[in-house]
Amino acid sequence: MRRLKPLHAKLTRDLWRIKGQALAIMLVIGIGVALQVMMTGLVASLSQTRDAYYERHQFAQVFAPVSRAPEHVAGQLHDIPGVATVQTRISGMGLIDIPTREIPVSARILSLPTHELRHLNEIRLTAGRRPDSGKSAEIVLLDSFAAAHSIVPGDQIEVTLNGSRRTFDVVGTAQSPEFIYYAAPGEMIPDDARFGVIWIGRPALAAALDLEGAFNEALITLLRGAVVDAVLDDVDRVLEPYGSPGAYGLADHPSDRFISEEIAGLEISAKNVPPIFMLVAAFLLYIVTSRTIQSEREEIGLMKAFGYTDTEVSGHYVQLVVIIALSGALFGCLLGVGLGRMTIPLYTTYYKLPFLLFRLEFSSFVTGILTSVFVATLGGAFALRRVFRLTPAEAMRPAAPPDFSKAGAVGSHVMTFLDQPTRMVVRRLVRQPWRMMGAVAGIAAGMALSLSMLIIYEGFDTVLDRTFNVIDRSDATVSFVTNAPVKTIFELERLPGVTLAEPVRNVAVVLRNGRRSHSGAVTGLAPQSQLFRALDSNAAPIPLPTRGIVLSTPLADILDVGIGDRITVDIREGSQMVVSTRVAGIAQSLIGSPAFMDIDALNSLMGEPLRVSGAYLSIYDGEQDAIYTALKGMPMVAGVSLRREAEQAFQEVMNQGAGSSRFIMGFMAFAITFGIIYNVARVAQDERARDLASLRVMGFYKSETAFVLLGELGAVTLVALPLGVLLGNGLTTLIAAGFSTDLYQIPVVYAPKAYGTAIAVVVGAALASGWLVWRDLGRSDITLALKTRE
Repeated sequence: MRRLKPLHAKLTRDLWRIKGQALAIMLVIGIGVALQVMMTGLVASLSQTRDAYYERHQFAQVFAPVSRAPEHVAGQLHDIPGVATVQTRISGMGLIDIPTREIPVSARILSLPTHELRHLNEIRLTAGRRPDSGKSAEIVLLDSFAAAHSIVPGDQIEVTLNGSRRTFDVVGTAQSPEFIYYAAPGEMIPDDARFGVIWIGRPALAAALDLEGAFNEALITLLRGAVVDAVLDDVDRVLEPYGSPGAYGLADHPSDRFISEEIAGLEISAKNVPPIFMLVAAFLLYIVTSRTIQSEREEIGLMKAFGYTDTEVSGHYVQLVVIIALSGALFGCLLGVGLGRMTIPLYTTYYKLPFLLFRLEFSSFVTGILTSVFVATLGGAFALRRVFRLTPAEAMRPAAPPDFSKAGAVGSHVMTFLDQPTRMVVRRLVRQPWRMMGAVAGIAAGMALSLSMLIIYEGFDTVLDRTFNVIDRSDATVSFVTNAPVKTIFELERLPGVTLAEPVRNVAVVLRNGRRSHSGAVTGLAPQSQLFRALDSNAAPIPLPTRGIVLSTPLADILDVGIGDRITVDIREGSQMVVSTRVAGIAQSLIGSPAFMDIDALNSLMGEPLRVSGAYLSIYDGEQDAIYTALKGMPMVAGVSLRREAEQAFQEVMNQGAGSSRFIMGFMAFAITFGIIYNVARVAQDERARDLASLRVMGFYKSETAFVLLGELGAVTLVALPLGVLLGNGLTTLIAAGFSTDLYQIPVVYAPKAYGTAIAVVVGAALASGWLVWRDLGRSDITLALKTRE
C-alpha cells in the first residue's frame, strides 16, 4: 500500500488538472443514469400503484355491454368456464347543467348495488357517504369533476337523464379504478371540467332508464389461468340475442389502455435512451485518457523505472476513469430521484390514482452505476493499451514525430494566400485526419441529440395544428343519446347562428386481417364533408368511396394492410353482421386510430338508412351562447364538445402531463452538446500547449495564438454540422416512435426552425467553450509549457 501512495497523490493532482473535462463527462454520465433512475422509478410507481388499486377495489377483467338483458342471464354468464364472478349493473349518459358553463357537461351515470357488501369496480369515497338506497335523489360524484366545479357534499346539481331534467343531491365524492384516465365522449383527451361520472342507487337509475329487472352491462372476473379470448367468445354468444356490441377485456378498457401504454413507453425509453448517453461518455473518456497517457509518457517511464508494474500503472489510470464515472453515476442517481419526484405531480394531473409516490428501484441504481463504470472503463481500456506497450527506456524518450509524408500536400498556390496562423490550422486538420474525425463525430453526436428533440417539439405542435385546424374545422361536436334520424341534422342547421351542420355516424366494430385485429369504431362522414375530413399524407381530402373503407395510418400498421387489401369488419351493434371490404385509402391521423366510410354506405351496411349519431357544427361568432342554450334543452343531445376546449386540453396534456418529459430530455441534450464541445476544445488546448507557448515567445499576439487553437475548433464544428443533421434525422425517427402512443402519434417534421436552432446551439456552445479556452490562454504558464518534452 505504501508504494501506491505516490500514485494516489498523483491521481488527486490529475483530477484537479482536468476538472473541467471531468465535470463535463460526469454530467453526461449523470444524465444517462438520471434518466434510467427516473424512468424506471416512474414505471414501478405507476404499475404497482395501478395493480394495487385494481386489486383493492376489485376491478373487473371483462366488460360486457348490452342493449337490454334480463337479470337471469347473469346466471348463464357465471356458468361460462373460466368465469369467477359476475355482477350486472346499469349504465347511461346524461347532461349536467353547470351554471358557470355555457354548454352542458356530459356525464356517465352508473348504478350502485343496494347492498353494502364489497362489489366489483368498488368506488373509493373521498368525501361524504354513499347514497341511501331508499332515496332516489342522492348521488355520488366523481371527485376530480366535483373539484373542478367546486361542488361539495350537500350541494345540488341538475341532470338531464333520458330526456327528463332532474335535481339530485350530492352526498359524496369518489374515485374509481374504472376512471384513472377518462375523457368526454368522442374525445381522447381528459379534462376534469368537461366530463363527469355519477353513481346512483340501482333502483333509481333502473326506473329512469326503464330497465327494471334488466341490465345493460355485465362485469366479470376470471379464474386464474382462464383464457380471456375464449371467455369473451362465450360471453358474446350468451349476450348476442340481447344486442351486445361485444365484450372486451381489461386490455381494451380505455382507462387501463392509456395508463398501460404510458408505462410501456417509459419501459422502452428506460432501455433505449440511457445507453446513448453512456456511449457518448465512453467516447469522451477515451479522448481524455488517451491524451493524458500521451502527455505523461515520461511519468509512465519513470514509474516503470522505479519498479511499478504495468498493472499498477494501468490501475492508476483506471482509477481516474472509475472515479469520474462513479462520481457521475452517483450524481445521476440523486438527479434521477429529484426529477422523478418532480415528474410525479405531472402524472397525477391526468391519471386519477388515489396516491402516487415515486418508488426507488434499487436495481436501477445498481444497473446505472455498474453500466456507467463498465462503459467508461471500456472507453479508457482502448487508451490504456499504450501503457502496456511502453518500456521504461522508450517512455523516457519523446514520442516520435508523426509521419505526415503520406498525408498529401495542400496546394501551395492556396497556402500562399493564407497567413501563418491560418496555415497552421489547415496543416493540423490535414495532417491528423483521424483525430479531427473523432472530434467531428463527437460534436455531431451532440448536435444530433439537440436536433432530434427540437424536431420532436415541432412534431407536437404539428399534431395540435393539423388535428384541430386542418382535420377538424368545426366549432362544436354534438353527440346524441341514441342514433337519430337524419332530419335531426336539419333541425340543428335551422338554429339561428348555425352556418353548417354535418352528420356523423359512429359504429362499434372489430376490424380483422388474419390474426391481427383492432377493436374500435368506424366513423361515417358525409361524402363532401367540410368540417371534419379524412386527409392523406399531403393534407389533401380523401374522397370517401361508396364502397370500401379508409383506414388511418396507425390502424393500417396495426392490421398490416395497404390500399387494395381486404379486411373483415365485425359489426358489434345493430345487425351485427360480419362483412369483408376493401381498403380504399390511407388517411393520416395523429390522434387515435380511426377508420372512415361514406355515411350512406355505412348506414346501408347496417340496414339502418338515414341514421346519425352526432353532428359537427359551424357557428357564427357571437352566436355561441344562444346555440349552447338551445342544445341544453334538446332531450336527444347526450353531449357537446367544443373544439377550442379539446385543443386546450390536449395542449395541457403535452406540456404539463406525460408529454412534458420531452422538455427534460431536451434540456439534457443541450447540456450534453455543450459538454462534448467543451471537451473537444480542452483536449485540443492540452495537446497544443507547447505549440501555443512557442508562438507567444515568438511574438504572436494572444489573439493570433488563440486563433490557431480556436480556428481548429471552428473548422471542426463547421464540418460536424451537416453530419449532425444526418444523425439527428435518423435519431428523431427512433425518438418519435418512442413518444407515439395510442393517444397520439408524433410525426417527424423537418422544420427549418428546428435546424436553425440546433445549429445555433452548437455554434453557441462552441463560442462559449472557445471563450473559456481563450480566457485560460492568458493564465497559462509559458515557461512551464516550454519545458514539456515531446
